[in-house]
Amino acid sequence: MIIGIGARRGVSSQEAVDAIRNALAELGRDISEVQVLASAKLKEDEEGLHEAASVLGLELRFIDHDELNRYDAPSASQAKRFGLTGVAEPAALALSEKKELILRKKVYGRVTIAIAE
Repeated sequence: MIIGIGARRGVSSQEAVDAIRNALAELGRDISEVQVLASAKLKEDEEGLHEAASVLGLELRFIDHDELNRYDAPSASQAKRFGLTGVAEPAALALSEKKELILRKKVYGRVTIAIAE
């Protein structure tokens, strides 16, 4: 599984960890099944995301904006103001094998999660 993650500026690692754990719990899935976290290049400087990945023992990859825009985000996204089709859903799809969302974008406070296989 690939977890796509978007976040508001200044999000804490705890907010991100909680959002990831809540999303996995909703699917009845475990953190051990997650291969990588993925987000947009514009989130590269978000320390909370880096810290969350470290806490969870997962790699965090940032996807180039041209790559993200190759994927249609099935859910409306505020990322359009940055010229992106989305963040969480396209990031999850970009790194997934099956290119199939098993959790469409869901907002948990200041963090957005989508999960793909």
